[in-house]
Amino acid sequence: MRPTAPLILSAVTLVAAAGLTACGGGSGSDPDTVKVAYARSTDNKIRFKDNYLAGVKKEFEKANPGKKVKLIPIQAQDNDYATKVQQMMRSPKTAPDLVYEDTFRINSDIKAGYLRPLDDYLDKWKTWDRFVDTAKAAAKAEDGKTYGVPDGTDTRGLWFNKKIFAKAGLPADWQPRNWDEILDAARTIKEKVPGVTPLNVYTGKAPGETAVMQSFEMLLYGTGENPLYDPKAKKWVTGGKGFQDSLDFLKTVYSEKLGPDVSDALDPNVGTTVYSEWLPEGKLAIALDGSWLGQNWLKTGGKPWAEWSKTLGQAAMPTQSGQAPGKVSMSGGWTWAITAKSKNPDLAWKFIEQLQTEKNAVEWCVVGAQIAVRDDVAQDPRYLSSMPGITFFTKLVKYTHYRPALPVYPQVSTAIGEAMESVTTGDASPGEAAKSYGDQLDSIADGATVAKG
Repeated sequence: MRPTAPLILSAVTLVAAAGLTACGGGSGSDPDTVKVAYARSTDNKIRFKDNYLAGVKKEFEKANPGKKVKLIPIQAQDNDYATKVQQMMRSPKTAPDLVYEDTFRINSDIKAGYLRPLDDYLDKWKTWDRFVDTAKAAAKAEDGKTYGVPDGTDTRGLWFNKKIFAKAGLPADWQPRNWDEILDAARTIKEKVPGVTPLNVYTGKAPGETAVMQSFEMLLYGTGENPLYDPKAKKWVTGGKGFQDSLDFLKTVYSEKLGPDVSDALDPNVGTTVYSEWLPEGKLAIALDGSWLGQNWLKTGGKPWAEWSKTLGQAAMPTQSGQAPGKVSMSGGWTWAITAKSKNPDLAWKFIEQLQTEKNAVEWCVVGAQIAVRDDVAQDPRYLSSMPGITFFTKLVKYTHYRPALPVYPQVSTAIGEAMESVTTGDASPGEAAKSYGDQLDSIADGATVAKG
């Protein structure tokens, strides 16, 4: 997945980050060059983002004679990308002008003083009216200012292998109505199709937000209203029944061996393994995963797979007991943000505008398998026909939730990952893990913003 992880950096982490693969340097003093830092896939076969940005760079330089774009790809896992970018943004000597920011961490970087508000630019930019309100809110800070321009979003659901389902006697139009029906299907597959992993639900610390958002919060937000953070009371919720029930679901998956081996599940690269091996090779029956998976299997993807649209089906993730609204999804997304120490903010904004021409916005949603956040892009015929399943995942937007856009969230996420891992490995019961999470949250929030569930 695209998400991320902790932002609390030790000296050791910073030293390690310095060795990450990156090309180029910081803003420097060249007034005619805009430097753009972005995350490059660790899969060397996947370069659709690089190719897209290279095309926009060419357009920009042609439209702005004498101006240059220097692309700074950072090839690293999400957690390490965040570390490296933060390190770069700390100094005017190394800060890029423009940086690709996950909405998951944007408020932390705002609080740290790394980013520049964009309101003066946005107020004069008519295209901003095209963006849906939820996407705009994802890049807005507690001070009411906006610090990033989103380029797409995503939703999540259940991918399943119809061939494996047929062998297990399960329907090709499978749509579980509650958690129990997911587990029942996994148990049936384990019994009738040996040698296949029935269900992948991400877990643990190493996969970062891939596990926390894509797995745990997909469960948690199906247990009730505001199960993680109460926006009215402005308090984090801990120790609740929904939290423990979500951990218990994970315990069931891994204790009954319905999921992958624990060592594989805790691998930081497990997300790559899911799309590059387990699903295309028919080793995995059900995957709780994201709307973008199909991009990997196109001719231009890292793992071309011609039969994927016929082999795989999609089902919405149900709420815990099928209670209203019956389905649940989580959404995230990335933004383009101008760094606080940029020497060329106006030129950086011009590049954002180039990225967001209607043609380029459609192109990115198509090649990046994004869910559109602009009304004109969402209606574009090329977008609507870009990939099997795009309509299914776009419809999940009505059921989706966003993570609390608060600076402390990355630390909360880390604590959730630890709770997940302790249950997955059997080192703690769901109740014990939930208590440990609550204790950590008391420390993170100094006890002032925590409510006991």
